[in-house]
Amino acid sequence: MTMTIRAATLDRCGCSEAPFETSKPLRLAPLHLAAPRPGELLVRIEAAGLCHSDLSVINGDRPRPMPMALGHEACATVMGLGDAADMDFAIGDRVVLVFLPACGSCEECASGRGYLCPRGAAANGKGELLQGGCRLSRDGEPVHHHLGVSAFASHAVVDRRSAVKIDRDIPPEIAALFGCAVLTGVGAVWNSARLAPGETVTIWGLGGVGLAALLGAVAGGAIDICVVDPSPDKRALALELGAARAFAPDDAEALPRSQVVIETVGKAAVLAQAYAGAARGGRIATVGLPNPQEMLSIPAISLVAEGKTLIGSYMGDAIPARDIPRYIALWRAGRLPVERLLTSVSPLDDINLLMDRLAAGEAIRQIVLPGASPEDD
Repeated sequence: MTMTIRAATLDRCGCSEAPFETSKPLRLAPLHLAAPRPGELLVRIEAAGLCHSDLSVINGDRPRPMPMALGHEACATVMGLGDAADMDFAIGDRVVLVFLPACGSCEECASGRGYLCPRGAAANGKGELLQGGCRLSRDGEPVHHHLGVSAFASHAVVDRRSAVKIDRDIPPEIAALFGCAVLTGVGAVWNSARLAPGETVTIWGLGGVGLAALLGAVAGGAIDICVVDPSPDKRALALELGAARAFAPDDAEALPRSQVVIETVGKAAVLAQAYAGAARGGRIATVGLPNPQEMLSIPAISLVAEGKTLIGSYMGDAIPARDIPRYIALWRAGRLPVERLLTSVSPLDDINLLMDRLAAGEAIRQIVLPGASPEDD
């Protein structure tokens, strides 16, 4: 049995000019959603966050198969089970959705590195779910899934390994942030760079991921935390959240060298600056996703002569089922004030305008509330 849902769909990648409020690359329209297969869940999207990974598909930095229903950071409620005997999920459960389902059986998953699962990565690259194929369609033609979630919609079908169950008392607009911004930013500091208390930290870029990394650095006992961003408002917020010093990019030459450096901008030139600003023996973790054509140039000798380590951090090297409950517990204790990342809460109809604000650097994390009821076919 299929159902009709409302979703924000991108028909062409990299073909729309700003302002998006005028060109409207994301079209809100009905799609057909197939029933979940065994191992999948039907969920109602309660809240979804806008991330640069969504914007990079629109502007062509991250080419993906089209058409595609975007959105990958969300909180949802389970409405249906692909397997009625599922022992872990029940109808009515609240879940955080994550953007890489791990198969659980490959070498990477078996070694505790599900964030590197090749099956999950391949499915995401094809715009399909982990078990293959699309559950979304329009006029009989498949519509691809964004990172296994497609959260800018009233409902979605996701692999059960894309969902982490949480308590129902967490506001959806807060819970959604744990699926990408917090998972990636805090994880980059704790899991990838392995911050030790008393170490110095510099963070490049103060979007949702960068500011989440700042929260993680503060909670992890870092000292003399420095941040770099062109936005005076974001730098001011970072100082409120625990940064010791804030720099505009033009002033970056005055940055002290840090033992841990986190780069979140997604530009090769910025990563080169971040690498150069690490202390001897420093660890540089990069979570940004540059255009695939960009190349990184660093002095090769510095890796040995200065003992530096350059770390690629995907999804914050997270194990979502372990890390999301841990981060939520710290939020409840007041040690990860994730709510400070929330810029606005808007209806899904405003999605193109919100993408303009994201592209202009005017927002940290914007949340949309789909709030639409489907009709059964």
